[in-house]
Amino acid sequence: MPVNETLSQYSDWSYTTSVVIYILAMVFFLVEQSFGRRGRQAAERTRNRELVGAASGTRTTASGIDNTGPGTRNTGTENGDTGGAPTRAERFGRMGIALTLLGLLLHASALVLRGLATSRVPWGNMYEYVMITCFVAVTAWLVLLRKHPVRHLSMFVLLPNVILMFIGGTWLYAVAAPLQPALQSYWLIIHVAAAAASSGVFLVPGVASIFYLIKARNESHPEKFAKFAAKLPAKDVLDRVAYRTTVFAFPVFTFGVLCGAVWAEAAWGRFWGWDPKETVAFIAWIVYAAYLHSRATAGWRGNRAAVINVIGFAVTVFNLFFVNLVTTGLHSYAGVG
Repeated sequence: MPVNETLSQYSDWSYTTSVVIYILAMVFFLVEQSFGRRGRQAAERTRNRELVGAASGTRTTASGIDNTGPGTRNTGTENGDTGGAPTRAERFGRMGIALTLLGLLLHASALVLRGLATSRVPWGNMYEYVMITCFVAVTAWLVLLRKHPVRHLSMFVLLPNVILMFIGGTWLYAVAAPLQPALQSYWLIIHVAAAAASSGVFLVPGVASIFYLIKARNESHPEKFAKFAAKLPAKDVLDRVAYRTTVFAFPVFTFGVLCGAVWAEAAWGRFWGWDPKETVAFIAWIVYAAYLHSRATAGWRGNRAAVINVIGFAVTVFNLFFVNLVTTGLHSYAGVG
């Protein structure tokens, strides 16, 4: 089926505009990160309230809601809003959220228009794969903001997304075209969608675990990262964000690997052939499984678990770029073009 060049052009424009909007949102978040204090104070209050609640036997939610009885309510500390008149920095943070939502809508438009232009699912090459991976990452972060007071860290989550989208829109860009024969399968919809979704969500715990290690380093050596660590939420907030997002992404990633094996049997006559991408994906699966196990084991919580999660994130990024673009294997068709 011929490609609709007009819709393809609109998709490219939407993609480029979404990157610009994300960058503008980062500027607004940077203002809140640099000059806002309430978000950081709210994170510390949430941590202290949970510690007090645990000691007294009350139930306190991550957003600062004490469920000890009727008449209780949200104290307004979620995402740095203290319930009073917002400061100027907080208004910048709220505008950053609004811009992020606008960028996400344009991002979604780019995906939909790309699919309509090619009459297929829009994740058949590296450019499209990066597009949907970053879309899932931003969506996952916006969902997390409803549960955790970490809005002032949004810039650090958008930054790798913007970098990935810039690389995707320049070096990895591919003109809209029909799929190669090897990809003309319904397994493309299932396997690649699961892999892209899990990769996007894994970006969030990777960033959170890096910040956890910075915060932990500062607590053990106050002279290290003193100014930056003071702007980060409490360690348990970062740990909770990393753990909960990984718990969600890991089963999706596992499902994607299994679907890939079924597709491989149908396409190449074997379930597993230790292709470079298969091998690195398996290594990533082991690392994330080790993280979840270590996080559930008291002796390996904290820094050790965070290090394992960062390693898993590094392996995922390595699999996304190096394996697809440098090595030669059965997944080489997923490269540029």
